[in-house]
Amino acid sequence: MPTAGIPTLNQIVAHYENRDLPGLLPPTVEPTRAEREWSAAIAALGQLLQYLFSTPSTASPAGQCLGIVLAGPSPVLEQPQLLEQLHVGLFRPQPLEAIAIQQFQLPAAHAQSSSDFTPTSQDYPLVPHDLLVQEQFCLVLTPKLSLVLVLATDEQGQAAFRFSFSPEVIEHCWQGLRIRLHLTSPQLVPRLEQLVAQFPPAIPDERLTTAFTRQLLEHFPSIATPIPTIAAPIRKPSKSAVSCPAEADHAEMELLQALTHEIRTPLTTIRMWTRLLLKKRKTLSEDVAKRLESIDQECTDQINRMELIFRAAELETQAAEKCDRIQLIPLALQQVIQQHIPQWQKQAQRRRITLDIGLPSQLPAIVSHPALLAQVLSGLMERLTRSLPSGSAVQVNVTTAGNQLKLQFLSQDVVLSKSLKSLGQLLMFQPETGSLSLNLEVTKNLFQTLGGKLTVRQRSLQGEELTIFLPLDSYQMSA
Repeated sequence: MPTAGIPTLNQIVAHYENRDLPGLLPPTVEPTRAEREWSAAIAALGQLLQYLFSTPSTASPAGQCLGIVLAGPSPVLEQPQLLEQLHVGLFRPQPLEAIAIQQFQLPAAHAQSSSDFTPTSQDYPLVPHDLLVQEQFCLVLTPKLSLVLVLATDEQGQAAFRFSFSPEVIEHCWQGLRIRLHLTSPQLVPRLEQLVAQFPPAIPDERLTTAFTRQLLEHFPSIATPIPTIAAPIRKPSKSAVSCPAEADHAEMELLQALTHEIRTPLTTIRMWTRLLLKKRKTLSEDVAKRLESIDQECTDQINRMELIFRAAELETQAAEKCDRIQLIPLALQQVIQQHIPQWQKQAQRRRITLDIGLPSQLPAIVSHPALLAQVLSGLMERLTRSLPSGSAVQVNVTTAGNQLKLQFLSQDVVLSKSLKSLGQLLMFQPETGSLSLNLEVTKNLFQTLGGKLTVRQRSLQGEELTIFLPLDSYQMSA
């Protein structure tokens, strides 16, 4: 029963990644960061499934299957209320003799309808030399949530945690398990295929991916970081080491990079389909077209937010000397702002915020990074419009101050912004709106990377004042 040509789940998920995700560490005798990520993800999955199965819209009559969980080589769910509503399949190695005997057994009687379902925990054998035996994995299929989690170690002993909501990736992972089962226990395949057919992989609701992200972040810090048992050489902290975050913070930031990647993927797909539909605008009613435009804009806003969080996490985890390598070039801030005014106006209008932008007819050039500056400015604008109640106002003023350009964002209300809560080292969470944003310290670091500076001042009874200073182009000034 050769399995050498069948990819493992880790190989499948890694193949479909648009870029290498963080998750690699040198070999160690202690549990790795990737293992802590796996534990946090399993805890988050359990809570998310409990929530889904307890909601009236998802709950089903007793005796009906609500989903499938295929895992290996050990169980991942322990909650009795979940096990009573799921078909749980456990893939683990068995001796070749036992596998050979099972192939002569008669297949189990098939249920005639979904109401005949009896919760089961079925063992699915793997041959001992299958590379899948070396991975911990979990494939989840439910009406609203499809997810694959993988923890694997390569030949060099490096551990990596990966996960995906992509229907394409999940389908390939299922086919990889199905092929293996055909080789070891073909008599079990028809019944499992019948169950899987009830829960085809689908792009999940954005609220589910966001909820999974929050739960994962909440559980990750609670997984205790093991104390190394091997004495490490004592080193004097360097200048760059002092400015770098601690090990746990570093791990959290890398985890955020992986999460933002997974959130962007389904949103990009939804936006692509939406824009394809909008190309046939002549065949659509005006109401449908407006709704599609709203979906497109919301996806774009969320994608931009995830890209900014990803970029911030990337810069925070890099050494100081690497951050200095960002190329700053002369650019016209006036052009950058004018390009984004329509997007900012739409953000404000959707939240019934009045936006007043005072832009002089002529502005000197500045020195910065065009793409990153545009992302950070849009992130600030979104933070302001999301944190203010309906009916508030935001004023944007641009002036010069010596050899710097002064960009001010003035808001008239800080009621909601005072309720922001810290979520880890990078993010702030607003309970009233459910939105995530970069905290101000990280945003300040981004502006320092851009060669500028951000100051924040709370004006009593007036609101919040964010002031950005950006360096002017010295060559243009001397000319």
